[in-house]
Amino acid sequence: MYYIYILKSLTKDRYYIGHTDDLKSRLERHNFGKVRGSRNWKPWQIVYKESYSSRGEAMKRESKLKSWKNKNMLNELISRGGGTVTSEAS
Repeated sequence: MYYIYILKSLTKDRYYIGHTDDLKSRLERHNFGKVRGSRNWKPWQIVYKESYSSRGEAMKRESKLKSWKNKNMLNELISRGGGTVTSEAS
């Protein structure tokens, strides 16, 4: 199982979008500063996730979400809870 996820920084008004096959491990890597693109805004929490059966599907969805340059669109997606919304990796 593969996931796309949206992280929200607990210190800044910032999101990070990514994909993984291990949410718990990936969140730990973000919060320990091991992901270059997110280390300046840690700590992070998972605010949204969707699951996919293949990596290709997850990557396609990740690209689509990253193309949404308007933060309001992400806020709406998160508040609608169209995927599985969680406050921690499970």
